[in-house]
Amino acid sequence: MRVVVVGATGNVGTSIVQTLGADPRIDSILGLARRLPQWSPAKTEWASADIADDSTDLAGHFAGADAVVHLAWLFQPTHHPATTWRTNVRGSTRVFDAAAEAGVPALVYASFVGAYSPGPKDRAVDELWPTDGWPESALCQEKAYVERVLDAFELQHPEVRVVRMRPGFMFKRESACEQHRLFRGPLVPKRMTRPERMPAIPNIPDMRYQALHTDDAAEAFRQAIVRTVRGAFNLAAEPVVDAPMLAEMFDARAVPVPGWPVRAAVSAAWRTHLLRTPPSLFDAVLHFPIMDTTRAQRELEWTPRYTVQEALQEWLSGLHEDAGLPTPPLAGSPGLRR
Repeated sequence: MRVVVVGATGNVGTSIVQTLGADPRIDSILGLARRLPQWSPAKTEWASADIADDSTDLAGHFAGADAVVHLAWLFQPTHHPATTWRTNVRGSTRVFDAAAEAGVPALVYASFVGAYSPGPKDRAVDELWPTDGWPESALCQEKAYVERVLDAFELQHPEVRVVRMRPGFMFKRESACEQHRLFRGPLVPKRMTRPERMPAIPNIPDMRYQALHTDDAAEAFRQAIVRTVRGAFNLAAEPVVDAPMLAEMFDARAVPVPGWPVRAAVSAAWRTHLLRTPPSLFDAVLHFPIMDTTRAQRELEWTPRYTVQEALQEWLSGLHEDAGLPTPPLAGSPGLRR
């Protein structure tokens, strides 16, 4: 099989490329990225492509592929949603149209729990839960809009096997520095994430969400590529992340805190560019549903190898060690930067 991975140099893409490279059924991988990496994983060649640029011949890159995996997504700048919309919505639409034009038989798209409409925290929902997103979050609305684009695409191109992966937050050692840059910024220095500096964990009502190790997500993507499955799959590991879990993990106390002062602090920090996470994403997390992963376990025969605690501990270690990979998004230490 030949697989094209669009957005192959980031957190998820690097794990998928490595996972596919270890599968004897995969003959070759083409990794597409705006900036080419100094990295040579097994069976992989690279090409530069900007999915939002109309002059980029995506169909030419997809020609002869057995599957296209679409991961490319722009999280910043959150202060300029028109910029992220151009890449995330228009760019995704171009990827889908190019896959159909090139006659690619399988399209695997990386959605996100944030595509879901607000849902319960005390029970898990399956893949039939509505995907209208949180209305005030650009990230969630973009993910929800692309789900609608895929709805239309499937009606127009029933010959293409479409798979939508809906993971929770994904962490691994090599992604730590990138994610710190993308979401935290200078307001939260890396030294403040050391467990000994966390004597108390704020216990905010409804702040419960799901996560998993990126390598586990990559394994689910691999299974979706090599199996003849269709539709959506929820991906998450156990346990659900909440204040009591984090307090136990860091040997700290869970202290009840109302959400409004935290939200106000996040909003002020984001407006002054001290924090890169917008308050709308804070609000969205409070409304994310808890996902049921039964379908992935059953149809993909997928079981996470890592607990959420193990994934987070590895992420923290990577943050303190300036870990990374020699790709532009994951450059950690100065030796890995281009």
